[in-house]
Amino acid sequence: MGEILQIPLEEELKRSYLDYAMSVIVGRALPDVRDGLKPVQRRILYAMYEMKNDWRSPHKKSARVVGEVIGKYHPHGDAAVYDTLVRLAQDFTMRYPLVDGQGNFGSVDGDAPAAMRYTEVRLSRIAGEMLADLEKETVDFVPNYDNTLMEPAVLPSRLPNLLVNGASGIAVGMATNIPPHNLGEVVEALIAMLHNPEITLDELLQHIKGPDFPTGGLIVGTEGIREAYATGKGLIKMRGRAFVERERGRTAIVITEIPYQVNKAKLVERIAELARERKLEGVAEVRDESDRDGIRVVVELKREKADQAQIILNQLYKHTPLESTFGIILLALVRGRPELLSLREALAHFLAHRREVVLRRTRYDLRKARERAHIVEGLLKALEHLDEVIALIRGSRTPAEAKEKLIRRFAFSEAQAQAILEMRLQRLTALEREKLVSEHRELLRQIAWFEKILNEEETLKEVIEAELRELQEKFADERRTQIVPAEGEVSWEDLVVEEAMVVTLTHQGYVKRLPLSTYRQQRRGGKGVSGLAIRDEDSVRDLFVATTHETFLCLTNQGRAYWLRVLDIPQAGRQARGTALSNLLQLSENERVATVLPVKAFEPGKFVFFATRKGLVKKTELSEFGHPRSTGILAIKLHEGDEVVAAGLTDGKKEVLLLTRKGQAIRFPEEQVRPMGRAATGVKGIELSEGDEVISLLVIPPEEKRDLLTVTEYGYGKRMRLAEFRLQSRGGKGLIAAKVNGKSGGLAGGLLVSEEDEILLVSDTGRIIRLRVKEIPFKGRPTRGVKLFFLNGQERIVSLAVVREV
Repeated sequence: MGEILQIPLEEELKRSYLDYAMSVIVGRALPDVRDGLKPVQRRILYAMYEMKNDWRSPHKKSARVVGEVIGKYHPHGDAAVYDTLVRLAQDFTMRYPLVDGQGNFGSVDGDAPAAMRYTEVRLSRIAGEMLADLEKETVDFVPNYDNTLMEPAVLPSRLPNLLVNGASGIAVGMATNIPPHNLGEVVEALIAMLHNPEITLDELLQHIKGPDFPTGGLIVGTEGIREAYATGKGLIKMRGRAFVERERGRTAIVITEIPYQVNKAKLVERIAELARERKLEGVAEVRDESDRDGIRVVVELKREKADQAQIILNQLYKHTPLESTFGIILLALVRGRPELLSLREALAHFLAHRREVVLRRTRYDLRKARERAHIVEGLLKALEHLDEVIALIRGSRTPAEAKEKLIRRFAFSEAQAQAILEMRLQRLTALEREKLVSEHRELLRQIAWFEKILNEEETLKEVIEAELRELQEKFADERRTQIVPAEGEVSWEDLVVEEAMVVTLTHQGYVKRLPLSTYRQQRRGGKGVSGLAIRDEDSVRDLFVATTHETFLCLTNQGRAYWLRVLDIPQAGRQARGTALSNLLQLSENERVATVLPVKAFEPGKFVFFATRKGLVKKTELSEFGHPRSTGILAIKLHEGDEVVAAGLTDGKKEVLLLTRKGQAIRFPEEQVRPMGRAATGVKGIELSEGDEVISLLVIPPEEKRDLLTVTEYGYGKRMRLAEFRLQSRGGKGLIAAKVNGKSGGLAGGLLVSEEDEILLVSDTGRIIRLRVKEIPFKGRPTRGVKLFFLNGQERIVSLAVVREV
């Protein structure tokens, strides 16, 4: 009976669990840094190599390969081995597949592969580079699981497989997730490191741009890539490739590439689900038109949402796997121990492996060359004494006796003597002798080359580089995954041509932008061009001119502030009514934009100056509006029944001029209004008569050279010198600015203009006219002006804006 040992339970559990953990880490889950393979992958490739099942031979049944692997090297389930074999053959999983499969090996839709009895495999051509020189003692062999066979501990691997094909695996307490890369880029980085072992990360990044996924797509931003390459861990954002397709009156978003490891069928299902639940407005139909030529998922839009294609695409990125993240963990086995590696370390370990393989191969080749040269030298020596050698052999009773006599008489080695005895008679011809001489010469040349490789470091590097170049020439291809800048890494202004835009806004809250060049110049009194096709119950309310590089600070009638880039406003044709602001800004019910201020920076020392319909004014520092929120922020507190009419940007030293519907104007220094917080109400700016209201706010810089232009609702306009409006104290009734009556209509608005300016006038039916200011005459304050725009029936001017060159 054996001895019973008493061991504390916690110690036994700790030891047993650590043994199990190390077995999983080393024996199953993590790849070796040298060949980038897990044990089961290495055993599959080696078994196929032994079966001579390479790319030049016919395919063999997958079941036969699986049986060979589990019978000889991998004592685990056949399903696990076949799953690995399938992944090695999938061109949407492996950047450079190591197995050439024939049959159904699954799809990006998540379809399962056919059973192993139906599929066939062979090694791919590039897999041959993993196994090259295996027979030349380049790597160590270890016993298999039952000590009956030997298997390689690592493959010689000319291919930097760890990086080009990546790896993923979950061990005990650790995991690896290495993305695939472009072979050409990795080879360039390896060669650069070969010549400069102290190469920096920045220099490596000039060669390796980032991961290169087999499914293509986009990587947004480089910050995560750099962090992963520097530390071994990082998060990158992947996006599918999509574009807007317009044909035969239909608009659709077409997806042609999806993020790595995203299930296409589930992506399509998710888009359809969001459309059904109305979380994705504007989608009419989702179709998967993919075929053997590639992916094509069509998201067809409703006709009325055709102008919102970019917005809907952004929603797809936000709410579906069309935008996904890939968490890079560069963890691999280094000398049998798991290590988190930087990009430099991963490349350095592969180069060290290649250096060791080339040295071991060269020693093997040198030994074989020397052995053969020794034999050839013996044969040549025997041919020089041919008659005596033949006589000696004929006079011997046995081969052993002949061998002994040859050694004693001619000082041959045993190997040379045996080769002479085995030499065929045809080798005695003159031609064969010449062949031996040439072979001996070539062997001496090879020996000298091998010795040079072993003795000179630079020659060794040349050999490694030449093999990498050969690999690159055979298998390198174009990058599939495009890396695009993330917002904030590169200024979006750098990606957009600065262009003047006309932004129109209707009473019902539809907005659009058109290039300023859409509107040609006309003479005063013209009929204008149609700038907007609108419904009978809608009308143009305002018009602004800004560039695509500017941001609009949108101030609403209810006293809230929102942010909107001009570039984000969908561009539309002259006849289109535009996009509802509710799709661009989160406005509440009955809230509309009162004015927009083009802003390039929320810098200190600048102010936003407000005017309300009931004559109150207020100014607040611009910097208080520099932190956008999607739901907007409070800009001014309003009395009941009041609303914001207009706002302007000031620097604290300007003058302001208020205009009212009944033609009154007041001009006063803005210093008379102290800065207030966003929650303040403001102070009185002008005393209004019964039924009057403020319609315009004009900010006048010091030494202003411009004139005041007023336009009435029925299209009358004039210019006046600003000097006609003396400075007054705020809160007064002001001076008359225009004569208004039933013929002219109330004042529609006022602008500060110069002789070189042009203006745009907009009617409530959507007609727009562009005029040169110099064609509009100067008139006195108590006049209505001249006819600028011929209107129809009850048509009225609702908005005017100055046009200045960008």
